[in-house]
Amino acid sequence: MDNTNPKNPKGAGKSSFELIDSNILLKNIPIKEGAVVLDLACGKGTYSLYLSDVVGEKGLVYAVDLWKEGIQLLGEKIDQKSITNIVPLIADATQDIEIDEYSIDICLMATVLHDFHEIDKAAHVLKTVKTLLRPNGHLAVIEFKKIDGPPGPPINIRLSEEETETLVTKNGFKKIKSIDIGEYNYLMTFQPE
Repeated sequence: MDNTNPKNPKGAGKSSFELIDSNILLKNIPIKEGAVVLDLACGKGTYSLYLSDVVGEKGLVYAVDLWKEGIQLLGEKIDQKSITNIVPLIADATQDIEIDEYSIDICLMATVLHDFHEIDKAAHVLKTVKTLLRPNGHLAVIEFKKIDGPPGPPINIRLSEEETETLVTKNGFKKIKSIDIGEYNYLMTFQPE
């Protein structure tokens, strides 16, 4: 796995999943069996695999990333474990995504919003997410606290909770809650306005 390849998205091959408390995640997003989830910029799908167990056989997880190698690794795990409720898609989140509008219950953006913000594409991505979410759907954003790392990106591109809230709410969402989800990360949830 070559995450130094300049063609790969920033952060390719890295996951924050092992840094967070997954019990806090589950208690603070309204996910249940049968839900349809979008794991946007999913990397190699660590969150997708976890969420597929939560939504069960009647649910569905769309695992979307531009990083082909990551989606291929996820595809191999799906095959090995005979998972039937994850749909891996190679797609650029800064472009249109081939998922039906208003079909998603929860969109998870785990430690990727800062990357979209850095390339000035966050507004486009958030507007796309808003059209994919059902009217009562939720956006769950996990980001690194604005503290020196490692782990995580350099402090200058991290988003504080206030910056994340401003960025997301000015693009058509209302904040529901914000909570620490581990030593290095916070979780913020939103709904479309």
